[in-house]
Amino acid sequence: MMDLLASIGCYFWSPSRTIWLWISLVLVMQCSKTILSDSNYLIGLGSYDITGPAADVNMMGYANTEQIASGLHFRLRARSFIVAEPQGKRVVFVNLDACMASQLVTIKVLERLKARYGDLYTAQNVAISGIHTHAGPGGYLQYVVYLVTSLGFVRQSFDVLVDGIEKSIVHAHENLRPGSIFVNKGELLDAGVNRSPSAYLNNPASERSKYKYDVDKEMALLKFVDDQWGPVGSFNWFATHGTSMSRTNSLISGDNKGAAARFMEDWFEQNHIKSSDVNELGTNGVPRRVSDIIPDIQDNYHELRELAASFQSSSGRPATRALSVARRVRGALIQADKPGFVSAFCQTNCGDVSPNVLGAFCTDTGLPCDFNHSTCGGKNELCYGRGPGYPDEFESTCIIGERQFRKAVDLFNKASEQLKGKVDYRHTYLDFSQLEVTLPKEGGGSEVVKTCPAAMGFGFAAGTTDGPGAFDFKQGDDKGNPFWKLVGGLLKTPDKKQVDCQHPKPILLDTGEMKQPYDWAPSILPIQILRIGQLVILSVPGEFTTMSGRRLRDAVKTVLTSSGNGEFGSNIHVVIAGLTNTYSQYVTTLEEYQVQRYEGASTLYGPHTLSAYIQEFQKLANALVKGQPVETGPQPPDLLNKQISLLTPVVMDATPAGRNFGDVSTNVPANSTFKRGSTVTVVFWSACPRNDLMTEGTFSLVEMLQGKDTWVPSYDDDDFCVRFKWSRPSKLSPRSQATIEWTIPLSASPGVYRIRHFGAAKGLMGAIRHFTGSSSAFVVA
Repeated sequence: MMDLLASIGCYFWSPSRTIWLWISLVLVMQCSKTILSDSNYLIGLGSYDITGPAADVNMMGYANTEQIASGLHFRLRARSFIVAEPQGKRVVFVNLDACMASQLVTIKVLERLKARYGDLYTAQNVAISGIHTHAGPGGYLQYVVYLVTSLGFVRQSFDVLVDGIEKSIVHAHENLRPGSIFVNKGELLDAGVNRSPSAYLNNPASERSKYKYDVDKEMALLKFVDDQWGPVGSFNWFATHGTSMSRTNSLISGDNKGAAARFMEDWFEQNHIKSSDVNELGTNGVPRRVSDIIPDIQDNYHELRELAASFQSSSGRPATRALSVARRVRGALIQADKPGFVSAFCQTNCGDVSPNVLGAFCTDTGLPCDFNHSTCGGKNELCYGRGPGYPDEFESTCIIGERQFRKAVDLFNKASEQLKGKVDYRHTYLDFSQLEVTLPKEGGGSEVVKTCPAAMGFGFAAGTTDGPGAFDFKQGDDKGNPFWKLVGGLLKTPDKKQVDCQHPKPILLDTGEMKQPYDWAPSILPIQILRIGQLVILSVPGEFTTMSGRRLRDAVKTVLTSSGNGEFGSNIHVVIAGLTNTYSQYVTTLEEYQVQRYEGASTLYGPHTLSAYIQEFQKLANALVKGQPVETGPQPPDLLNKQISLLTPVVMDATPAGRNFGDVSTNVPANSTFKRGSTVTVVFWSACPRNDLMTEGTFSLVEMLQGKDTWVPSYDDDDFCVRFKWSRPSKLSPRSQATIEWTIPLSASPGVYRIRHFGAAKGLMGAIRHFTGSSSAFVVA
């Protein structure tokens, strides 16, 4: 594992972690001998690239118009599992390296699954969830409010998600085999803090006293074990926002959860895949990474330099798209006769949980921000949360990802409780704009209240300590501002009924009643329960705060365990899958709603939103335990044909006279030698990455010389140590450059290397031509 984290750029390893590595390896080897117990399910896992356009497209999450994608930190993936009873029901769970699920994406994925499999996979038993990275391309949701900063709908962002989700499910389906599932839970203390503690403190003291922390610290993990192949994957749920990468970052990234998934998949593949080829095994019998499958290179430094000097940068030349895919590092690791290991780090009730664990500070004074409003001298723009790697957001992403990864490995190695029992599900659609909710009265009896059409409060525009807003907005504003009320009223002035319904939220945008050019916000939402034995997954279409999630889990658990038939006992595990199937922003408790911080101002359907969820999930749980059907409910709209896009297409690409696409613009110094830990930078004449997303391929490649003339893929777009940055001299220029940075891992083998770039250029007549180019060779000593 030390080699793995060094190779991905986490240069903070210690001897104690090396000891932890060996303990983990011993445990997993012991577990592997005994874990192949009697299987009671068919299990299948799949994964596919969903990296969207790495140029020109606004990123989804911070709603920052200036946050435009211009390269790659690492690639995004859809990861799926299917669990089926051999002669019974089945469920599908998909985890996306995306900000959230999209109703339109879900609709189109289900249409494709129906065309392929009939009624085997439907809205009832398929859950699609997002990890909430704020560093992925936007433009793939269907409601106007989520498309403003992306200049409308981005077809390329949408298509790559639909394609990738479908393919990941197809892979999982084709991998279905007898196997077992094990569950484990444990505390992870240093990967999340409450970013709205003043709102949390408004919850009853008696309720807060039940919990040790003001955020959930528990990770729940599933370990999938194939009867023949042994462990084939893991999925876990843990609450922390995907905001380690800041609102100014422009590189596509899966943030801390995407990083954790990459770390764990690499850890398993490098340490646990058995191979019949002895040349692919290390001296200890552990398979080595492809980049390490080389003979010992000469120890003579001068000979290395002479060898490197014989390989000068190659001129850019035409290439096939397949070449980029064929040269992928991890593509070479996949064995045709065995499914690859799939690890997903899923999102849960992260609404008020930040990965910026050092706290929020003022950028001008360095002092802590105001506790109640998260302001600095009355301004929210100056209050920022700090991650553990501050001021380096890449380091913070790595550290928070590594902490989740380490906990997941620990739970994975020690998982021993086997899931046994039925596979089942319940799903319904609800109109949250006018849902009746029955609440108990303090003096006895009950009253009926209603949810409201969606609306966003003033605190929404203030943003959070993870990404502050602008102007004079601030969190905790329950009054509003006359000027901004006037501005919001130009779009839609809420009537008295809506104002009263949303109280004490001062309405900034009455999105639920704005219908031009089409719906601004959702009103019909899906809720869903998936059951696998004693595990119950609650699929929610939003971001529940810590206490909201606790209340929902407890309410459902009470229904399931008090049904009287004894089907669920004390060993029941209830997890929330946040941001699933569609997106409808936040869900706070009634008490948190009164404070009107960002989360309360973004609770769209009014103060009784959580009560509505609890009521309706109790109905689903009751139907599940009693084996009763539930009504389908009103269907959500399909707004694909109404979408508007203002994003300018790629017209053409060009290079300076006498230069080819793929030519090196800035090369490594002649006869250069780099030490491990230093950064190598090469600039190529390139073309817009929107011409080809290089799905399951790579824009960047670091190759190592094997022997005298064979180049072996070592690192690519999927590696934490490689960054692909794209730029053009001006917005309308057809010329562009690709800068590839390789921070040499501490684990890199000494030898001769070069950096290679793949791309695709668009001609004046619209033809797309692929190209490649490489730097001069250099020595790593």
